[in-house]
Amino acid sequence: MKAHRPHRVVLTGGPGAGKTAVLEVVRKHFCEHVVVLAEAAGIVYGGGFPRRATEAGRRAAQLAIFHVQDQLERLALAEGDPALVLCDRGVLDGLAYWPGEDAEFFREAGVTREAAMARYAAVIHLETPSAANGYNHRNALRIETPEEAAVIDRRLAAVWSGHPRRFVVESSTNFLQKLERTLAILRAEVPPCCARP
Repeated sequence: MKAHRPHRVVLTGGPGAGKTAVLEVVRKHFCEHVVVLAEAAGIVYGGGFPRRATEAGRRAAQLAIFHVQDQLERLALAEGDPALVLCDRGVLDGLAYWPGEDAEFFREAGVTREAAMARYAAVIHLETPSAANGYNHRNALRIETPEEAAVIDRRLAAVWSGHPRRFVVESSTNFLQKLERTLAILRAEVPPCCARP
């Protein structure tokens, strides 16, 4: 019998927002009942899916990412005894990259906006820093300029704006402050047994 009633939390934000660094810290500071999922886009592109700038290429990629994300979440909920499934982006993130109308995305993905929002107990949006505040290209899969990253960050903010429990962690030149604020939000989402001091 499972001891926890699991719920999902999304960690989102534009390129270079610090999601990967935050998730590495979460893996060390929370127990095994906090499951941290890999980024679906990293799996898709890192696995050789073509990254094309054409409309058809962008649509295909976002649908592939959507389905990988969906299945990662389903698997995490089905196995073990998770208290929290922490998603490196959620199924709605693809909407910020979608080249067409929102309605097309939902029709192609086979989900409604309401259903996609409802699957997550909370959304934590880490804002992307500007070039002056520390945006960099060290990640080989990150192809966006600081200006392009800022546009994506704004699109993601709009995509998730309707979620009733959306937390925005502003960009800061002091990443440790950003990290601590994010960890505080996450600690409030897990049972006391799962958050290490």
